[in-house]
Amino acid sequence: MTATTTTGRYSAVAMTLHWIIAFVLVYQLVLGFSLDGIPREERGAYMGVHKSLGITILLLSVLRLAWRLTHKPPPLPDDLKPWERMLSRGVHAGFYVLLIGAPLGGWAMSTASTRAPPVSFWGWFELPGLPVPESDALAKQLAVGHAAAGAIAVILIALHLAGVLKHMFVDGNDVLWRMVPGLKKPPSA
Repeated sequence: MTATTTTGRYSAVAMTLHWIIAFVLVYQLVLGFSLDGIPREERGAYMGVHKSLGITILLLSVLRLAWRLTHKPPPLPDDLKPWERMLSRGVHAGFYVLLIGAPLGGWAMSTASTRAPPVSFWGWFELPGLPVPESDALAKQLAVGHAAAGAIAVILIALHLAGVLKHMFVDGNDVLWRMVPGLKKPPSA
């Protein structure tokens, strides 16, 4: 099997945003899925962190999307099959939709709820409510969608990691080198 190389790496800005968002997202998912197990009297503090992390992910993701739209990423490896190219693009598009949509959904859920406190950004300031009606029924519907977004995030992460591992160990290409700062480029075969 011949190793395939690509012509370049992602920019330092793209790499930095990718890894910060990735680590914050994984922490956010662990926190979000564990909220039901936290005693009710302690849950508020954890929910405040969850909301602040969500807004942080939203801001970083909008910045990452703006960067991607104004800075061309390196091309996909030459040896990708058409279905792999389509899946790669779909997973990346899914991440952008999720990383922007899920925080907005959580913010809308807090706005709609008659019991939830306003969204505070790390205790520095409160965000204004989104233009949604105050309705606990709507908040419950948004909560279902928000939880589904968490499950979809896990699926997207699994697909993304499976793709990276396949390209590294089956295809022998340098896809990981393109996104990991400081990693030396593997020799071409």
